[in-house]
Amino acid sequence: MPSRREIKNNIGSDLYSVEVYEPLYFKNFNPEKEFDKWAVVEVTDFETVPEDMETLISPRGLYAVFLHKGAASKGPETYQYIFGTWLPASDFLLDNRPHFAVMGEKYKNDDPDSEEEVWIPVKKH
Repeated sequence: MPSRREIKNNIGSDLYSVEVYEPLYFKNFNPEKEFDKWAVVEVTDFETVPEDMETLISPRGLYAVFLHKGAASKGPETYQYIFGTWLPASDFLLDNRPHFAVMGEKYKNDDPDSEEEVWIPVKKH
């Protein structure tokens, strides 16, 4: 966040939290297992990337989108519903692409009135 103003070609004001998991990460789920987490803003191009920042391109595909309402600390409850209830009962499988949360105007971190979108990559059975 301190370097965010160095990004001159961003699109909009939304912030993204992007998680990149190895292909079999969810097969034998272990909460201690590491994954890559990115703090991201959307940009028009990669022509002027600040020196200490990296680029990430998320492949296109189908996503299931959920609205998490409440404090960020309550996020595990939303993820438990997604992976423990919704996904097993759906006609979809988890796809191996980045997962992300969109923290828009209604995002207020750990405020109980906060809202954010949770995007989970899926594919048809």
